[in-house]
Amino acid sequence: MSEKHSIHCPARDIPVRAEADVLVVGGGPAGIMAAEAAAGDGLRVMLVESRGFLGGNLTIGLPVLGFLGHKGTQIIKGLPQNFIDRLRARGAASEHRPCALHMSLTIIDPEEAKRTALEIMEEKGVEVLLYVFCTDVVKEGDDVKGVIIESKAGREAILARTVIDCTGDGDVAFRAGVECRKGDAEGGMQPPTLMFCMKGVDVQRLRDAIVGHPDVYDMDVMPPEQFRTGKFITVGLRTQIRQAQAAGYRIPVARTILITGLADDEIWVNMTRVNGVDSTRPESYTHGEIEGRKQVYEVERYLREFVPGFAGAHLEKIAPFMGIRESRVIVGKYVLTAEDILEDRRFDDAIAVAGYPVDIHHAKGGDCTLYWCDDCYDIPYRTLIPAHVGNLLVAGRCSSMNHEAMASTRVMSTCMALGEAAGRAARLALKAGVQPADLDVEALRAELRATGAYLRD
Repeated sequence: MSEKHSIHCPARDIPVRAEADVLVVGGGPAGIMAAEAAAGDGLRVMLVESRGFLGGNLTIGLPVLGFLGHKGTQIIKGLPQNFIDRLRARGAASEHRPCALHMSLTIIDPEEAKRTALEIMEEKGVEVLLYVFCTDVVKEGDDVKGVIIESKAGREAILARTVIDCTGDGDVAFRAGVECRKGDAEGGMQPPTLMFCMKGVDVQRLRDAIVGHPDVYDMDVMPPEQFRTGKFITVGLRTQIRQAQAAGYRIPVARTILITGLADDEIWVNMTRVNGVDSTRPESYTHGEIEGRKQVYEVERYLREFVPGFAGAHLEKIAPFMGIRESRVIVGKYVLTAEDILEDRRFDDAIAVAGYPVDIHHAKGGDCTLYWCDDCYDIPYRTLIPAHVGNLLVAGRCSSMNHEAMASTRVMSTCMALGEAAGRAARLALKAGVQPADLDVEALRAELRATGAYLRD
């Protein structure tokens, strides 16, 4: 049937599954930090997640970028650093290594990230509920009073005094009537990537080729010496891609992006790209997953044929889901802009500091454009607060940023810092008996400082 039509569902009572003080929706990098930060003071904190594990993009083979700023200073600390410390204690994370292109990279083990996230929730007394989707909200006037979830148990409600939207797609905010935007002026969004892992890679041979023959194996703006030792990420080898394309290979990107894993022969590959995917539309997201999986095998073939060190390598695993770079963002009390980033702006209500470049993967074609700030910039508390809806905070890549600014704030270290700020804000606001929008921001900033966060003071 081509015509759209509708059916009428009769009204029915929805059972209340639980009542919480703070409900965090979405268990990715922002969500696990928000839940951890909200826990305490005798509050009942719940975290709901649609997948069967916590961690979100921490679990798909990506490095964590941006813990360091342009000048090498660590600018993301607090709970995000504690999370990395726990991984490092298990040999499941690298140090923060400076990178000329990405400011810094931190390699993590995806499976240990899942384990550590669940351990922290258990230690903090956070109630975790997996395999549930947020499908609607409960509102009284302009205030959110909870959410409606769907699962194999049916439709249920979870009521909460404060809700934190960490869905990445702004699902709670959108259903609560918060103004949301997607993409650039034409609606074009940064395309997603399906990560995959190669094992049996001769990483030393790849190093030697980049360091010894930079004229052949170019690395864009990164100096060849950066690849001599330690963990690294390649962004370049454009000539090899052009050669492969001339030979009939269908490579969707202009640059070869490879990330060393924790194992000596392991490389994670960030080279699939499906333009036009909208993760808020299931048919579009489905197309992205199917096409991305097809691209994996073509890129694998390219690597073995054209890139040093891959001739004897094999495909080890594919990430459990695509990494979404962009979808909905809210319009909050303040909308962060690229000018704020590139001018290293400070804000009186800063609750996080970031320094990752404005990294825009083009909505059309296969290339990227990057702009760097001189050092780092502040993110104000107002970006977490929807303009006209109460009892709701929004943290992560769906916070209040325009298209260009979100191309910087979307990285996991920054999302983790925003999640921590949102969780602490929710707890402090309840303690003070005020809405999150009316919280004394200096009290929040004082707690962030006292618990190890970096605020450029």
